[in-house]
Amino acid sequence: MKKKDMSYRQSILKSIYPMIMWSTHSNGKKQSLENKNGATPSMSFYDLTMTAIDGTLFNFSNVKGKKILIVNTASDCGYTGQYEALEKLQQQYKEQLVVIGFPANDFKGQEKSDNQNIAAFCKKNYGVSFPLMEKSIVIKKNQQNLVHKWLSDPSQNGWCNQEPVWNFCKYLINEQGVLVNYFPMTIDPLDPLVIAAIEKK
Repeated sequence: MKKKDMSYRQSILKSIYPMIMWSTHSNGKKQSLENKNGATPSMSFYDLTMTAIDGTLFNFSNVKGKKILIVNTASDCGYTGQYEALEKLQQQYKEQLVVIGFPANDFKGQEKSDNQNIAAFCKKNYGVSFPLMEKSIVIKKNQQNLVHKWLSDPSQNGWCNQEPVWNFCKYLINEQGVLVNYFPMTIDPLDPLVIAAIEKK
């Protein structure tokens, strides 16, 4: 796999990421959603499949029994620094959690690269080891990928109609395949809100 260095813009965005998070965190708490009524899906999440970034078939039934954090990602965004936190989260909770990234170019053209370059960029610059899916559409429009269709359609997941509003929105699915939380991009992956949801029994 070829290496993919950061552009000058990407380096600047990485350096100012902490300031971006500091200025937007309080609003993120208000935008977070929780499945407080214990709604269960009418369609099993584990029936879904997706093509991984390397072209192989990814069966979500293979991660049954662990919590799953699904994140739509982009390489040229002010929140791209969250890749580092997502990798730390994956390593810290690898016995009970699987982080899965979904690269998308849905917001201001911030993921223009192809699958090979996206994978190389994530590996070289952030040490990403968690699964990445192929580049796809995550918002509600024609050709929205089936996973984000499930995540944003209450007739499938049982309660949530929230589509991603920007890059690095996060959905947490529990060990039984129930969607339990949505966190916007303004909530860091290592935020206490996310940690508490992951550690919840």
